[in-house]
Amino acid sequence: MRSIDLTALAWRTSSYSNQDGGACVEVSDDCTAAIPVRDSKNPHGPVLVFPADDWSCFVAAVKGDRLSG
Repeated sequence: MRSIDLTALAWRTSSYSNQDGGACVEVSDDCTAAIPVRDSKNPHGPVLVFPADDWSCFVAAVKGDRLSG
């Protein structure tokens, strides 16, 4: 996978994040082949990058309440 310039990405907070500012996950929709994900409380910290197909499966599982926590 080629490198992604993370400084040029637009980030949005996940609709599933905690509304109190606690467990906030941000994702970027600017990439088509990979989905970068980061902790909104640490925007300069590590970023996880998932293949787009895998991310789509994960989101579908969350929306379908098929994950146990």
